[in-house]
Amino acid sequence: MTRLIVAAGGGGDAVAAAMLHAALYGDEDQAVILTYAWDRLLIDPIPGPRGPQDFTGLKRLTPAVWTVPAEARPTAPAGSTLPHLAAELPHTFVLIDPHHGAQGITRQLEQLVEHLAPTSIDLLDVGGDILARGDEPTLKSPLADALTLAACCQVNAPVRLLVAGPGLDGELPPEDVLDAVGPATHTFTAKDVDPITSVLEWHPSEATAMLAATARGVRGTCEVRDAGLPVPLTAEGPAVHEADMDEALSRNQLARAILDTATLTEAEAHSREICGYSEIDYERNKAAWLTEQPPVPLNPETVMVRLDDFEAEARSRGITHTTFRHLTEALNLNGTQRQDLRELLTNSRPAQYDAPLWRITTTPE
Repeated sequence: MTRLIVAAGGGGDAVAAAMLHAALYGDEDQAVILTYAWDRLLIDPIPGPRGPQDFTGLKRLTPAVWTVPAEARPTAPAGSTLPHLAAELPHTFVLIDPHHGAQGITRQLEQLVEHLAPTSIDLLDVGGDILARGDEPTLKSPLADALTLAACCQVNAPVRLLVAGPGLDGELPPEDVLDAVGPATHTFTAKDVDPITSVLEWHPSEATAMLAATARGVRGTCEVRDAGLPVPLTAEGPAVHEADMDEALSRNQLARAILDTATLTEAEAHSREICGYSEIDYERNKAAWLTEQPPVPLNPETVMVRLDDFEAEARSRGITHTTFRHLTEALNLNGTQRQDLRELLTNSRPAQYDAPLWRITTTPE
């Protein structure tokens, strides 16, 4: 028995897919998770998603589909979390290649369906930006989700669209997502988080970190991303909702526009036209800016002083938690120093570690 789960946006959606499988299908064989290698600049200094040509050690499953085993490696200077995920989780990770547009991903899905004959196919998105129209002012990264939605709507097999943690990606307000989905079909619990606990200690995803935290009972307001967006952590956070695929495609202007695209360049052009930007352009600009920034040493004493200042300001904004990704940028550190920062803070002030988030205390400790 094979379950195919498509991680709509890659990254943390792939981790959430493992949690979903444990929660819904835990007594069955492990899942095949189809996901992007698109870890953004925190992990990968090269803008945009990686394709099969950017790895060594992939294993061909079908003419258009490659699996990413634990021994695979991204070709320097590229980076990817997928081999590490494959090493820690019992699932099969399969690489989405968006460089041939929505038509290429559709072809990959069709070959997977023929090869695996899966018992079910779930398209999973954490946060719900897959339901965006495209003109929302808070929308930042619509392209990956639009491509997978466009492909899943064209494959000749039933696909169930699931949205976990409405609003947790900071892209759409939770109420907008809830208006577009059905009742909750499952609510994650702390037990559901157990299979991915070790992954959460190193994976950079903010949305899936908040999904896990809310499943463990964490409540408050979490500040995320380089822009410091406030995301509410509520009882709705760990919920999983089903959404109608046809209605999602009808809402998502970008997904409709890119149905027939054969290249990522075409899809990007539609994103610029409909959304006013391409998220890969943002990555290109930020990557160029980062190359001009001199590395800042991680000095523990300096970091703790900056942390106290950051927390004082965050408390004044009503913030109760933040992610280590946001902390890294807020403290003017390089993305490569995120794990070192995490170890420093969790060892120095363990009471503030609401795994996998950092709790802003009422008073400095």
